[in-house]
Amino acid sequence: MMTISEVSADPPSDCALCPRLAEYRAANVIAHPESFNAPVPGWGDSRGWLAIVGLAPGLSGANRTGRPFTGDASGTLLFSTLAQNGLSHGDAEDLRLDGVLITNAVRCVPPANKPSSIEIHNCRPFLTAQLAGLPNLKVVMALGQIAHQSAVKACGGKLPKTPFGHGHVHQLHTGITIIDSYHPSHLNTNTGRLTPAMFDAVFALALAARP
Repeated sequence: MMTISEVSADPPSDCALCPRLAEYRAANVIAHPESFNAPVPGWGDSRGWLAIVGLAPGLSGANRTGRPFTGDASGTLLFSTLAQNGLSHGDAEDLRLDGVLITNAVRCVPPANKPSSIEIHNCRPFLTAQLAGLPNLKVVMALGQIAHQSAVKACGGKLPKTPFGHGHVHQLHTGITIIDSYHPSHLNTNTGRLTPAMFDAVFALALAARP
């Protein structure tokens, strides 16, 4: 079995660990040849104190752009909240994240935005390696329950002791703080399940835990 140090933080562009996702990726190469169409790497400040973990790339978002949360509705609230809290600078063409790295629990776009349990499991070593490779990491913000479960396991925590809940804060024995939020998906923001004020409050919790 490979150790964490032997696992790359990002899958290779031709990753074949998940046959269903690889097949879907190949189909999208034909259907959308202008898109990135590969496992989407983490993006941001490699010396950041905060890692934000989402679910998976969106077909018209990160799978097209090659950057987590860019190009789709889920990124609208995320990037505006980052800017409001001084965690990003610049415009869409030249955006810089300050102290923050953004990644996903699953790196390839899944059909219907729903990765399977085995696909989530297969991709977790990459998340584990990515988080372990951030020397100043103190806080992980998990966007949604799947991201929460992957982040807790990637950081060495135990799920029964760290239930998901919007605004929940979990102090792990490893020294990492996990903070949960509902995912800023179009569905959640349109229905009011997640409001800008609620999301900003989660960032306030993260900033309060900042070293």
